[in-house]
Amino acid sequence: MLRFILRRLLWAIPTLFILTFVVYCALRLSTNPLASYARSNPRIAKQPEKMQQYIEVNGLYEGFGGYVRGYFQWLGGFLTGDWQPSIKGSRPVWPNLKDALVNTIRLGAVASVFGISIGLALGVFAGLRPGKLRDSAVNTGALIGFSIQPFISAVILQLLFSVQWAKWFGSPLLPTSGMYPPGHKGFDLFLMLKYMILPVIVVSIQTIAAYSRYMRASLLDVMNSDYLRTARAKGISERQVLVKHALRNAMVPIVTIAALDMGLIVGGLIISEGIFEYPGMGQFFLTAEANGDFPELMPWMVIITASVILFNLLADLAYAWLDPRIRLD
Repeated sequence: MLRFILRRLLWAIPTLFILTFVVYCALRLSTNPLASYARSNPRIAKQPEKMQQYIEVNGLYEGFGGYVRGYFQWLGGFLTGDWQPSIKGSRPVWPNLKDALVNTIRLGAVASVFGISIGLALGVFAGLRPGKLRDSAVNTGALIGFSIQPFISAVILQLLFSVQWAKWFGSPLLPTSGMYPPGHKGFDLFLMLKYMILPVIVVSIQTIAAYSRYMRASLLDVMNSDYLRTARAKGISERQVLVKHALRNAMVPIVTIAALDMGLIVGGLIISEGIFEYPGMGQFFLTAEANGDFPELMPWMVIITASVILFNLLADLAYAWLDPRIRLD
């Protein structure tokens, strides 16, 4: 196991180099940091020597060779903590990025635990009686959940629990945007959870739908397998067959999906965060992309890449625990 972990970590290093270089080139091609800097600093834009200095400091060279040179210049600064400030406002990137990352992890973790847990429970509930009424009810609910896009469910919930609720009872039941009320200072757990209720529900709707379908299909795949028939022949109770054998093996493909989802959630729930104006990684990306802010976009991309690689490693480790037949060494 240890050898496998070390081998995967060693492979992660060149993988990160390759992916971050591809991301660097893609961002250089899709954004124009120099033009964004000129728009944010119109007086400096009229001074060619200042613009040239900005090109050299940030490694904004042209051509493939210039991209390679600029990438390694950026990478050196990134690894040593010498991050260039944002183009708009010349703010340090890390403090805002750190806050956005923490906020997204908080929202994503709550929504994932809530959505995946309910989805898996519904999948088991349906898979144990395929073709019966409860199976049809879960499948129908999952289909409806898939059909409702986040921007639709978010607007419906905002109208229902804020606008209409205020008309009916005089004040909104739940807030519709932000993480705290305007002007609020300090940490307030109850208030923060209140602001997270609607975003969590919106994110969880499709998560529940997806994982109920995944779990049902995976459970049906293992329920009639040979090793379960053997376990029943030995006199093991149906409950033990389900818990110790069927569910454990059915979870193996679910782990892969969950690991990929968790790795991508770190990058931000862009639609939900945008609608609810939640200050997470998705909102951070939208702001940076709108400003063409290259110094903010690159660290954001690196964090996503690293998180996907990390959660894939965790998924591989979970395989060995869920299914002893899988040998990582």
